[in-house]
Amino acid sequence: MRRLFSTFADGLPGAGLLVLRLFLGGALILGAIGAVLHGSIIAAIANALAAIAGVFLLIGLWTPVVGAIVAVTELWMVLLLPQELRLHFLQAIFGIGLAMIGPGVWSLDARLYGWRRLEIPARKS
Repeated sequence: MRRLFSTFADGLPGAGLLVLRLFLGGALILGAIGAVLHGSIIAAIANALAAIAGVFLLIGLWTPVVGAIVAVTELWMVLLLPQELRLHFLQAIFGIGLAMIGPGVWSLDARLYGWRRLEIPARKS
């Protein structure tokens, strides 16, 4: 899994990635709730998949893989619901961006797969 990340951005870039993950994850979940209640079955399935991906983005788990899934799902939604073209296209672009950049330092990915510092105690002689 470490091969998917070059580094985990911290500081302001890491905060920016956190904001992007929170925005996209929240938008996917809220959009799915409305679509499941008022949409067709096929759109509900696609939105349920997007909502699951949104939860993974909120916690920052498997972000590159989930970002790609979001991009494919949202581009599928462009074909299903052409009246909401801008929204789904924008969410697909955010998903592609997060898939390429990664989750940032404030994520579960960074905790699970980030570099660790090992302290080797001095040898007693």
